[in-house]
Amino acid sequence: MKRIAMILALGTLVALPAASFAQKDHGEVGAYADYFRLSPGNTATNYVGVGGRLAFNVRPTVALEAEMNYDFARNYTTTYTTGNGAGATTSFVTSSVRPLTGLFGPKFETPGAFKVFVTGKVGFVDFSVNNSGNVTTTGATNAVAGVGGSGTHLALYPGGGIEGFVGPIGLRAEAGDEVYLNNGANNNLRITFGPQIRF
Repeated sequence: MKRIAMILALGTLVALPAASFAQKDHGEVGAYADYFRLSPGNTATNYVGVGGRLAFNVRPTVALEAEMNYDFARNYTTTYTTGNGAGATTSFVTSSVRPLTGLFGPKFETPGAFKVFVTGKVGFVDFSVNNSGNVTTTGATNAVAGVGGSGTHLALYPGGGIEGFVGPIGLRAEAGDEVYLNNGANNNLRITFGPQIRF
C-alpha cells in the first residue's frame, strides 16, 4: 500500500508540471508575406517576399524573436526618349537585386488572445545579386551563403503591430522601419502579414 501511495504521489509530482507546461504560452512560430520598400537616396523600389519567425517567451508579455525573409526580384518598366526627342521607348526590366533580411530582438506584447505589440530588433540586410529570372531555392540558398560579404549591412528595426489567436492559431500584421547602415542610415518601410502558431 505504501508503494502504491508513493508511486501515485511521484506520478502526481511529475504530471502537474507537465500539465502546467502544456497549458502555458511558451512561444510562437509563423510564416509571413513581406513587403519591403527599399528607399536609398531619392529612389524607391518595392519588393515582396516570404519569411519565417520563431519566438520564445521569457515572460508572459515578453518574447525573444528571430526572423528571416527573402524578397524576390522585382520587375519594373523604364521609359526613355530617343536621341532626337521624337519618341519614347519603354522597356521591361527585371532587377537582379534580391534582399535577404535576418533580425533578432525582443517583442513586448499585451496579454490575452488579441495582442498589441512593439518590437526592436537588430540584424542584417544582404543585397544579393542573381541574374536568373527564375524563382528557385538555389537563389535563396546562395543569398544565405553570401551573408557577410560586401552586400551585407547592419540593420535596425523598430516596429509594432497586432496579432489575434483562436486557440493556438492566429494571424499577425506588423509594420516598421527597417534601417540599414550604408554611408549613413537608410530608412525603408517594411510590412509583414501571416499566420502564427502558439506552443
